[in-house]
Amino acid sequence: MYDPTVARLTYRALLGRRRALILFALPLLLIVIAGAVRAFSGADDQVAVDVLGGFALATMVPIIGVIAGTGAIGPEIDDGSVVYLLSKPVKRPTIIVTKLTVAIAVTMAFSAIPTFIAGMILNGNGQQIAVAYTIAALVASITYAAIFLLLGTITRHAVVFGLVYALVWEALFGSLVAGARTLSVQQWSLAVAQKVGDGELITSDVGLPFATVLLAAVTVLATWYAGQKLRSLTLAGEE
Repeated sequence: MYDPTVARLTYRALLGRRRALILFALPLLLIVIAGAVRAFSGADDQVAVDVLGGFALATMVPIIGVIAGTGAIGPEIDDGSVVYLLSKPVKRPTIIVTKLTVAIAVTMAFSAIPTFIAGMILNGNGQQIAVAYTIAALVASITYAAIFLLLGTITRHAVVFGLVYALVWEALFGSLVAGARTLSVQQWSLAVAQKVGDGELITSDVGLPFATVLLAAVTVLATWYAGQKLRSLTLAGEE
C-alpha cells in the first residue's frame, strides 16, 4: 500500500514549488512571534497557551495541511498528469495511501517541529505545554492531510475551499462559536493536548474518547472516499 516512486514524485511536487515558500514561512513566523512574545512578556504559561493554541494549532497547522493535502494530488488532476500516473501498474488505493503518507509527513514536519520549538521559547515546556501542543499538532496533521487530500480529488478549487475551511471554520468558528467546536479538528486535537498538558490551561469542548473516535473516523472515511474518487477517474483506453 506504499509506492516509493509515487512518494518521491509527491515529495518533489510539494517541496519544489511555490508551496515550499509558504511551508517554510508559516513556521518561521510562529518562531519569530514566540521569540518576540518571550522577549516582551517573559516566560508565561497562559501566554504560551494563547500563542500555541491561537496561532499554531488554530491557524498554522490547518493551513499547512491545506498546502500539503491538496498539493499532494490536486495539481496532477488539474493539469492532467494524473493520467500518466494512473496508466502505471500501481493500484489506485496504493496511490492514495502513498500520497496521504507524504502529505501527513510534510504536515507533521512543518507544524509539529516549529510548534515544539516555539513552545520551548515561550515557557521552556512549563506545564508540559510545548509537548502537549506538539502532540496535538501531530494528531491534527493526520486528519487535516486526509481531509484536504480528499478535497484535492473532488474539486479544482481545493486550495480556495481548504483555506476557507482552515481560516473560517477552524480558526474562527472552531475557536469562538460553541456549537461549531464539537465539529472542529482543532478541538479534537486539543482534547489530546489537554490530556498531556495542564488540564486547566489547555481545554477542549470535546472529551478525549469522543475526540479520538472522530479523529480516526474522519481520517479513515476521507481516505476511503478519496480512493473512490480516484477510482472513478477513467483513462481514454478504459472507456
